[in-house]
Amino acid sequence: MELKNTDIGPDLHKKYPPSEPCSCDRCVSFCKRPGWWTVDEAARAIEAGVADRMMLEVSPEFSLAVLSPAFKGNEGNYAIQLYAEQGCTFLKNNRCELFGTGNQPLECRFCHHDREGEGTACHSAIENDWNREQGKRLVVRWGNHTGFWQRNGFLLKEK
Repeated sequence: MELKNTDIGPDLHKKYPPSEPCSCDRCVSFCKRPGWWTVDEAARAIEAGVADRMMLEVSPEFSLAVLSPAFKGNEGNYAIQLYAEQGCTFLKNNRCELFGTGNQPLECRFCHHDREGEGTACHSAIENDWNREQGKRLVVRWGNHTGFWQRNGFLLKEK
């Protein structure tokens, strides 16, 4: 997929506006699988102090990495399927701890039972956002900040 300027940064917020809050079973089921922040949102979330509750999702071919809310029990680690059934670390009593804080991921704010089938386009656009130099630098910065790289035997420096 070709990266278009309309699919990155602040323009994503215009293209994928927040949905109405909903706690129906279907919308809560979306919350069990952590949604993705844009690169700018993830940077703000790190600044807000939630870096230790993130995980690193890496594509199977290792060409893309994304910071997302962690699965419960998988905080500060690679996304490990074993923890996927635990749900999002920010989902408490079927409510998102990040709701209303300004740190809820774009994908989480957008997805809704009334938007069936639209989540794939939002997810793809956020993927494009992470596939930029800014996304790659933020992953390195997060890993250094949390000690992730050192725990995993790597020494990476931000350019």
